[in-house]
Amino acid sequence: MGILSDMKQRVTALESCGGTDAEGRALLDAIRVLSTDDVVDLVSIASGIKHDADRLIAVGAAIVAERSTRELGQSGAAAVRGYPTPVSLVQSISGGTRADAVRAVRVGEALLENADVSNIESDVAADSCWHDCLDRALLAGSLTSAQHDAIRRGLGEPQSELDEVWALAAAQLVAESDGIDVEELARRARQVRDALDPAGLEERQSRRFAARSLRTWTDADGGHHARIDFADEDAAFWNSVISSALRPRRGGPRFMTDAERAAADDLIADPRTNEQLTYDLITDVFRAGALASASDVFGVRRPGVRMVVVKDAIGPRDALGRMLATGHLEDGGDALAGSVIDRALCEVGAVEVTVDSCGNPLDVGREQRLFTPRQKLALAVRDGGCVWPGCRVTASYCEAHHSEHWATGGKTDIDAGILLCRFHHMLLHNAGWRILRVGKGPFLLHRPPGGAGEPIPLQSKSAVRWAWDPPPSGGRTGWRAA
Repeated sequence: MGILSDMKQRVTALESCGGTDAEGRALLDAIRVLSTDDVVDLVSIASGIKHDADRLIAVGAAIVAERSTRELGQSGAAAVRGYPTPVSLVQSISGGTRADAVRAVRVGEALLENADVSNIESDVAADSCWHDCLDRALLAGSLTSAQHDAIRRGLGEPQSELDEVWALAAAQLVAESDGIDVEELARRARQVRDALDPAGLEERQSRRFAARSLRTWTDADGGHHARIDFADEDAAFWNSVISSALRPRRGGPRFMTDAERAAADDLIADPRTNEQLTYDLITDVFRAGALASASDVFGVRRPGVRMVVVKDAIGPRDALGRMLATGHLEDGGDALAGSVIDRALCEVGAVEVTVDSCGNPLDVGREQRLFTPRQKLALAVRDGGCVWPGCRVTASYCEAHHSEHWATGGKTDIDAGILLCRFHHMLLHNAGWRILRVGKGPFLLHRPPGGAGEPIPLQSKSAVRWAWDPPPSGGRTGWRAA
C-alpha cells in the first residue's frame, strides 16, 4: 500500500474519533469531551499521519539537496528560490527548527546514497550495505525519520570488513524500535557500536579526553560564566557526585533509616532550585576538599562510579598495551574504553557477578526482606535501570521489587527481584499492575484487572544484555563470534 493510501486510512480513522473536524476554539472543546481512550487513539493516529508526512519531507528534502549541489551553483533548486542551502529552503517551507530541517536533509541524503547501490524497495534484493534495513523500514513506514537518523548516527560507519556485523546490529535495533523514544534508541545504538568496536571506542574517548577543557569568562555586565568539556570518565564522576546529593529531589529510593529520611525531607523542602543546589554542592566540594568527611558533603550516599564489563569479552591488548574491551557505566550504560576499565581495576579492584545463560545471578533465600547491596549490584547489571516500558530512570535511582510479594511468602531472590523506579513501583502496588515470572522465563507486566491487552514482556535496559540475550536473527554463537 502506498504512503498516500496509508495517510487516507489514518485520516478516515481520525474522523471516527469524533469532533476532530472543527476550527479554532471549537476543536479544543470538541476533543475535551472525548473519553481518555478516544483522546489517546486520536494522538496515536495523528502521530502516524505526522510520521507519514515526515517520510515525504525526508524524500523531498533528498531531491532538493540533490538538485542544489555546489556544482549547480546559482542554478540549483535552493539558490533559484533565494536560499543558500537546501536546509534553509526546507526550514522555510516546513516552518520548523533548523535541527529538524538538517535531519530531514541528512536522512534524505542517506536514502539517496543507498539508492545508488541497491534497490531498497525490493524485498528480494540482497543487502549491499549495512543500513539497507534502515532505509527499507523507513520507506515502509515501520521506522520514523527520527528513529532512522538516531540508529544510523549512533552506529556510525564501520570498517568495511564489519559491514555484516553492523547490518545485524541495525536489524536488531529496528526490531527494538517500537515504543522506544528516539533518545533511548540513539543511546542503544551507541552502546552497540562501542561493544562491537572497542578499538574505535578507545580512539573516540582519547579524542574527548584530549579535548577536555574548562573555560571561564566575565560578560559585559560583570556576570561570571563557565563552560566545561568533560572527558567521559570525569563526566561520570561529576554526575555521580550530583546524583548522590540530589537523589531525594530526583526521586531516589524510599527505603532508608529515620535519620536518612529526615535529611531527605529537609532537602525536598529546601527552597533552592535543583540548579542552585548543584551549584552550591560543587562549590562546597571545592571548598571542603580533603578536610571534610564524605557524609558532611554528600549525605547518606557517597558518590562513586560503577563500571560493568563482561569478563569473557576482554580481548588481547593492543600495541600500546591497552586492554581491548568495552565497559559500561552501571547508570545509563554509556561505554568506557578498556584503558579506563584497566585503570579502575588497578585503583579499586572489582566485584565479580556470575550469571546464568539468561542473565540471572544466584539466589540468597528469604533471610531478609530488603535486597542486599550485592544483590542490587547484580540487579543493576541484569536490568540496567527501571524495566517499565519507556522508562529511562537509571539503576541507582531504582528500588528492587519482589515479583512474589514478601508479605505473601515471596523470597528476596534475584530470580524474583526486578528494578523499578519509585514512580512505577508505587504505581504497580497502588493501581493493580502485577509483574509475574514463570521459571527462568521473561518477567511479564500484567495490566490491572479489567485492562485489555496481553501481558507485556519486560526487557533489560542493560548495556551488556547482549551477553545473555543476543539477537535471535544471528543466534548466540554467531553474534558473540562476530
